[in-house]
Amino acid sequence: MTTVQEAVVVSQAVNAPADIVYAFARQMDKLPLWASGLAKGITQRGGEWFADSPMGEVKVTMAPVNAFGVLDHDVTLPNGVSVHNAFRVTPCGKGSLLSFVVLRPPDASAQSFEADVAHVRRDLAALKQLVERQHHPRA
Repeated sequence: MTTVQEAVVVSQAVNAPADIVYAFARQMDKLPLWASGLAKGITQRGGEWFADSPMGEVKVTMAPVNAFGVLDHDVTLPNGVSVHNAFRVTPCGKGSLLSFVVLRPPDASAQSFEADVAHVRRDLAALKQLVERQHHPRA
């Protein structure tokens, strides 16, 4: 069994209600706008979503719609390995908080793990900007 050596929770405050953030973030066709670590493009085939990612074509399966802000998703890599990503939108006052757990597998170097964490930070910041621009168009 593979175990994780390290984990970092990347969080990002968003000046928009959690339901607005959740509704935007779960739109698979919007992933290329903010999730550059996952999707440069995305298509739906046979009811499943496939992303053109830096790792090649991957299958992305999002958690079902729920009232808890859970955006967990499984990414099936070209070699068939499935990676589970824990991602949440939490209400926080009039805004919300994004949190994404970045796991370091045993075979990942410290440098590649740091690069993954930095990429997730950039992606969550991009999601924040998109949602806030949509929610506060004059801001």
